[in-house]
Amino acid sequence: MPAKMNSGSESGHPAALTPAQTLADRDLRVVWHPCTQMKDHETLPPIAIRRGHGAWLEDFDGKRYLDAVSSWWVNLFGHANPRIAAALQDQAETLEHVIFAGFTHEPAVRLAERLVSITPPGLSRCFFADNGSAAVEVALKMSFHYWRNKGETRKTRFIALANGYHGETLGALAVGDVDLYKSLYDPLLMDVITAPSPDCYHRESGESWQDYSLRQFAHMERLLAAHAHEVAAVIVEPLVQCAGGMRMYHPVYLTRLREACSRHGVHLIADEIAVGFGRTGTMFACEQANISPDFLCLSKGLTGGFLPLSVVLTNDDVYAAFYGEYTALTAFLHSHSYTGNPLACRAALATLDIFADENTIRGNAAKAQYLGRRAQELAEHAHVAEVRQCGMIVAVEIAKNKGSREPYPWQERRGMRIYRHALALGVLLRPIGNVVYFMPPYVVDEAEMDLMVDAAAQGIELATCD
Repeated sequence: MPAKMNSGSESGHPAALTPAQTLADRDLRVVWHPCTQMKDHETLPPIAIRRGHGAWLEDFDGKRYLDAVSSWWVNLFGHANPRIAAALQDQAETLEHVIFAGFTHEPAVRLAERLVSITPPGLSRCFFADNGSAAVEVALKMSFHYWRNKGETRKTRFIALANGYHGETLGALAVGDVDLYKSLYDPLLMDVITAPSPDCYHRESGESWQDYSLRQFAHMERLLAAHAHEVAAVIVEPLVQCAGGMRMYHPVYLTRLREACSRHGVHLIADEIAVGFGRTGTMFACEQANISPDFLCLSKGLTGGFLPLSVVLTNDDVYAAFYGEYTALTAFLHSHSYTGNPLACRAALATLDIFADENTIRGNAAKAQYLGRRAQELAEHAHVAEVRQCGMIVAVEIAKNKGSREPYPWQERRGMRIYRHALALGVLLRPIGNVVYFMPPYVVDEAEMDLMVDAAAQGIELATCD
């Protein structure tokens, strides 16, 4: 374990850092990184990044890294995007923040208006929060609270999908189903009903994505029929279960789910935190099923990767259930100190302006086609079990046995080998277990897509050669 940094002289003043002490050295003395076994940094120190531009990051030695994962899926239009940066500078000189209880401001109102206009029909109210997990907490609490305000006191449970992921706070963790993140905390979590996933990786040979997704929906239908009286909402990641290994399914599942939730009197929560804002090929994944959820959770790409911000959109029926006299005690009292932060809202508005002015969704179609075609070449590898794609998300699943799809043991950390090799080649890939994926900023060109696929190909060969 790295030694604790000397706090300085007896006077309490911090000791001066020597010129030879690098940023990574200083980091390891005081910082605890997310989703990381810090002991790994004894052999692979954190990479100190000095600047970013476009799809690239640059360290203090001048080495560049192609950001093939959008810095965990948040960056849409490149690092240090000048248009978003200019909007932030302008806003910072006017209003950095104001309490959002009893006060309002132009950026938040404009952003809410824009979001209502571009999201699926019927979503008419925006509740701002700080990050994706917080948005999920808001949606869960709001659904539960809605039914309580309606006098439906039995509706206290949620249905979620196997292999789903919705965040790390306790409510969000409870409705997730990735053991790596969840199992340790089970004693702290509410009881959730888990439906089999429509993940099409598990379809039978020759079975279409649509047929498999329909077959899997039968399980959800039975759970709704049996538990609707006690269920407040169903929560899903539309089309792609990202943290669960970029597993994908057909939009028909969402179409059937919307109809069944309406028929059984259960809310539908669409967690588009990772898949929203063009990732799946449409602005929002729900569009591909032509549905409107009761709650839509958004974050990550909302600000183009500049600042933390999230929002939950809901409909007039939900809003009305909380609207009343103060003494009725029906108000929704969830709050965050930085709710509706003006700086974050301006970054989001600038991001939406770029979408509108550059016709990003249409431009992405050609990039997605090229990236998918290049990635599909990896399907011939002896240890690649599947190459799958949904819009600008492409995943390559490696397996110990291609035919049976027997996975490599997680303890072997094959993905870590790929990660390290790609870094040496100047590409930031961050595999999820045995899944290498590409989710790049939308500013990538064909040469950059070639580089990320070629780095992945070399990494896979290296990681599976024994």
